[in-house]
Amino acid sequence: MSAKLAFFLINYLSFSLILVPVTPAQQPSVSLKSKASAVERTKEGDQPDNPGPIATDLSPRLTSPAIRAAMKKVGDWQLRVGEANFNNEWTFAALYDGLIAASKTTGDPAYRNAVVKFAQAQDWKLANNRFPHADDMALGKAYTALHLEDPKAIRIADTTGILDQLVARPDDPAKELWWWCDALYMAPPVLARMSEITGDPKYDRYMDHEWGITSTLLYSPEFHLFFRDANYLKQKQANGKPVFWSRGNGWVMAGLVKVLQALPLNDPSRPRYIKQLQEMAAEIAAIQSADGLWRTGLLDAAAYRLPEISGSAFFTYAIAYGINEHILDREKFLPVVQKAWAGMLTHIYADGRLGSIQPVGEQPGEFKPSASYVYGVGGFLEAGSELDSLSRTKPK
Repeated sequence: MSAKLAFFLINYLSFSLILVPVTPAQQPSVSLKSKASAVERTKEGDQPDNPGPIATDLSPRLTSPAIRAAMKKVGDWQLRVGEANFNNEWTFAALYDGLIAASKTTGDPAYRNAVVKFAQAQDWKLANNRFPHADDMALGKAYTALHLEDPKAIRIADTTGILDQLVARPDDPAKELWWWCDALYMAPPVLARMSEITGDPKYDRYMDHEWGITSTLLYSPEFHLFFRDANYLKQKQANGKPVFWSRGNGWVMAGLVKVLQALPLNDPSRPRYIKQLQEMAAEIAAIQSADGLWRTGLLDAAAYRLPEISGSAFFTYAIAYGINEHILDREKFLPVVQKAWAGMLTHIYADGRLGSIQPVGEQPGEFKPSASYVYGVGGFLEAGSELDSLSRTKPK
């Protein structure tokens, strides 16, 4: 066989695997993305056979003491088992967002201090190994958040330089910049925060332009959900419905929150982000399972044995934010986040492990009840932070 023929066959088979419709019998246990990052996969989490008993000391009540107790139990466990593995990958970037939020909410500086310690060891630099890949910019969310708390030029110098390169980059007509929906959590919030910090609207303008391109490609106006990427536009679940991946849509909703937090109130693009959050929240609320959580395949929940915590956590975070900001109706959506939070607490183990988190992937799949990964913990801590704020506000 010639080298050219071998190369063609390998690439053809790889592409064909991506296009196979997702059914319960065909869900891959390891995604193409995870195969490419085997070293990282050993650090972000695990799914042991015997994780111990489920916690019995947590209350699902939406009161500040109860919420903070759950956050501290999970956050303390994650620092204890995971701080030695901190790195600059997107997986950990999501955890850092949650840890910073946890310090703000609980008043415990240990979570923020751990992120600052890591950032200092990195000289406050992004990965930047695959410019202009959004995942390599995800760490900028933590850097800009910490800069806003304690402004120091070094904290955003590298991020600013890379974003300046990004906004000067012309679109590639052959491939969208943010061609997968997860990217909307990774890079757009960094751009929005940079405009907030510098007062220069060029970062917001660029972000809005690229978000629009991705929405046109991947957002379904019928289902008000995002396809993970263009490979999934025509795929179907076993029940014949489209494939909408839980965590992928969680990434988008959390990204919408972070963009809205940074955009000026009078920004002309703001209503579009609000509308998209409202549409997605309504759809997510309508398909919430009886246990308060969501499965990895959003429109075929019956096909998946376990609920999935990372997607569920990001949905809870976004909906709670929407209630807090009076973007979403409190009477309608408060029961949604109450059920979701109560459901997530049933997957916390006695030692603080947060389970039922799908490993790195790009489509619906199965995993063990014990599966715990850092991005899911980050989402849980962010959800807790918004719920804590919600618990302390009275309805208008």
